[in-house]
Amino acid sequence: MTPFSFATTAQILCEPGSSARLGELCAERSTRRVIIVTDPGITRLGLLDGVLPGLDKAGIAYEIFDAVEADPPEAVVMAAVEQARTMPADLVIGFGGGSSMDVAKLVAFLAHPECDRALSDIYGVGNARGPRLPLFQVPTTAGTGSEVTQIAIITTGETTKMGVVSPVLLPDLALLDADLTLGLPPSVTAATGIDAMVHAIEAYTSKVKKNPLSDMLAREALRLLSSNLDEVVRNGQNREARQAMLLGALLAGQAFANAPVAAVHALAYPLGGHFHIPHGLSNALVLPAVIEYNASHAAPLYAELAPFIVGRELQPGDDASLTEQLVRALADLSPRSGLPSRLRDAGVPEDSLPMLARDAMLQQRLLVNNPRELTEADALAIYRKAY
Repeated sequence: MTPFSFATTAQILCEPGSSARLGELCAERSTRRVIIVTDPGITRLGLLDGVLPGLDKAGIAYEIFDAVEADPPEAVVMAAVEQARTMPADLVIGFGGGSSMDVAKLVAFLAHPECDRALSDIYGVGNARGPRLPLFQVPTTAGTGSEVTQIAIITTGETTKMGVVSPVLLPDLALLDADLTLGLPPSVTAATGIDAMVHAIEAYTSKVKKNPLSDMLAREALRLLSSNLDEVVRNGQNREARQAMLLGALLAGQAFANAPVAAVHALAYPLGGHFHIPHGLSNALVLPAVIEYNASHAAPLYAELAPFIVGRELQPGDDASLTEQLVRALADLSPRSGLPSRLRDAGVPEDSLPMLARDAMLQQRLLVNNPRELTEADALAIYRKAY
């Protein structure tokens, strides 16, 4: 067996309605002042209404920072850090999608009284070192897995992003409450669910750090996600299916946090940076074409995953046949869920494809994990196939 290391969030609470217990969970840590990092949609929809009375009952002072936006820029991070310092907060709750949870991770580190680092100092792998404030993460979408990952992605320029990667960013608690996801529209439900599936698929085929634990988690994640995606898109009020999706996204997050993602994400990031396509949809748009490209090097692994995604319709065959069936099933996810299935349908101009290919090559930290080496010409061919 190849040696490996595996790290994840210390505690996971998976229970519908459990967000109402956040006050009690904070009190168990002798918390006095909490900052909740979220986005304006969360407060507008009243998703915190079931949480705040519990904080009041526990005698915990709280402030809400709800200025997080998709693909959060550095200015948003620092505004949240400043509010946490001024409070001063002694526990951080990330509440929302991946952007809110990513900002919360950085707030927990940068707002610690002993931290003398600037945000620009900690970009990259292993540069965030030292203590941080206690951190709880509460996802309101079943997709990013950020509640169990050690990375935060921040927008650093008009179209560029940087990551902070460190075990320090792993939260103390991930709380999965299906009640918080019942109101998600079908398009968001579908895009985030497919995003989680991509995490599991890329973790399972990751060239560098694939390991038995990440494999096991990826398989179970795909089983949960594939068997519940259609139901939550059609019937968003199904609590049991919503809870299963949250758990599937978390397991996929644990998998890719330890066996990193690769070319699908590398090609998806420029789509978000230039055209503000939601991350889950960006992944879905390039996923089938990337798997077809990788098949020459990873067909046996894709064949192992095919039963979890194709299901009962899977026809027996060799690795190549099973991979083809997997690609067809994945390509069908977007149209079946009401999402665009081609780059052209998502508003991407054809003359932008060479620029996207150049930008994708900047994601070398991801491309090194891909099972097949990928050049700029290869990236352009994949974009054209997805167009």
